[in-house]
Amino acid sequence: MFTPIGDAGRAELVEKRLTEAITGGHLNAGDRLPSEADLARTMGVSPVTVREALLGLRARGLVVTRRGRHGGSFVSDTADPLVFARDALRATSRLALRDLGVHYAALTMAGVRLAARRATPLEAAAIRSRLARLDTDDPASWRLTMDDLQLELVALSQSARITRDQMRLQAELSPLLRLIDVDAQARADQRARFEQVLDAVEAGDEDRAGAATEQAVDDLVRALDALHMRQHDA
Repeated sequence: MFTPIGDAGRAELVEKRLTEAITGGHLNAGDRLPSEADLARTMGVSPVTVREALLGLRARGLVVTRRGRHGGSFVSDTADPLVFARDALRATSRLALRDLGVHYAALTMAGVRLAARRATPLEAAAIRSRLARLDTDDPASWRLTMDDLQLELVALSQSARITRDQMRLQAELSPLLRLIDVDAQARADQRARFEQVLDAVEAGDEDRAGAATEQAVDDLVRALDALHMRQHDA
């Protein structure tokens, strides 16, 4: 979340990174952000760049700044990830949504196929153990954990490039998935799909892992597309 960024458009990139952390639920309402100096150091930019990014976040109502000894920048109490997710979905065309799904499916399929080839049964079992402890009653916690599990599974591909790209795409898609996660049956369906992928990876079956992943992503994109159409029909 606070790893170094590139040179071009640094303030915009810092703002984007922090926005993703807030809308993705990694930073919650009331959470205090690291100091400007700490953010600048960890993200590899100047304090002036961080200050400019925070100005943009304040203008959008995502953060507030408090003065005094216990002051600093805090996530706004009105920064509701679901509100931002609905706005983001409404602003996304159906074509762009489907294209995101195609990109995400292609990347994730590549990752899990490699994972099926390279992962040990013990590594897959560790993910299964964490899945068994998943809190199914809290949609916000659910999404964060499912994102972590998906990333851990792709990381078993032993490809740093695929894993980094997976992290970036999940940051783009995950906020939208929160709109689906509010439904308990949808969460149960996602878990079942993930278990199918995990079963295939554990069995070393690349084709089955890829096919199960493709179906899982297709289900998610179809659900988002249906929400998108309902938004525009309302």
